[in-house]
Amino acid sequence: MVLISKILFFTSHHGFYTVILLLVFFGGLSYLTKKAWFLIPIIPLAILNGFGGQFLNAWFLNKYGVESTAIITSDVETNSTLNDMYIHDYEAIVKKQDGKYISTFFSTTTASIYPIENAIRIPQTEVSFPVKYIPGYEKNIVILYNKSDEGQANLRYSKLAPVNSAKIKYEADRTNKEFIEEYIAALEEYVKYYDDEAYKEKIKELQLELKQLK
Repeated sequence: MVLISKILFFTSHHGFYTVILLLVFFGGLSYLTKKAWFLIPIIPLAILNGFGGQFLNAWFLNKYGVESTAIITSDVETNSTLNDMYIHDYEAIVKKQDGKYISTFFSTTTASIYPIENAIRIPQTEVSFPVKYIPGYEKNIVILYNKSDEGQANLRYSKLAPVNSAKIKYEADRTNKEFIEEYIAALEEYVKYYDDEAYKEKIKELQLELKQLK
């Protein structure tokens, strides 16, 4: 597992050198065997690693790693951009199983984050956040963003969005049965994840209103 973690760390954090190694490896096979088709995998593998290297690393570490914490100690904005946003270089310290810390690094484009999604969310500096790693190579980490305080807040906000939307419709027309039902459904979905007594009481009130309209 440690060896796999080291390989995935290298390929996800050093894309250019990975391409060089692919060229050397498959180029050498082609030269030794006199078979040109050994050169074919170079470009597809380089593209796959460029687009999905950190995703594979994130999946592997979340699947087989152990949970710990890390703290970002440095956040430096670079001159490079991704989707019109500046890329940042980060330095962090990771807590090992013996309680001691080890230094690591990553950037906006190389960070491994779980859950895997089309978004790059990096925790704030100086704040402890959950990670996973393979014991023996702690510098290769996956950020468990949804388990961090910041991630939990964002997740709760996203769950609250349908409730707020339904509330606006309801308050615009309290006699609309469809709006009341939508509001109830949104609140019921929310309280599945968060135990909010005020919302539970609101559900009862709305259900009573709905009965009176029928």
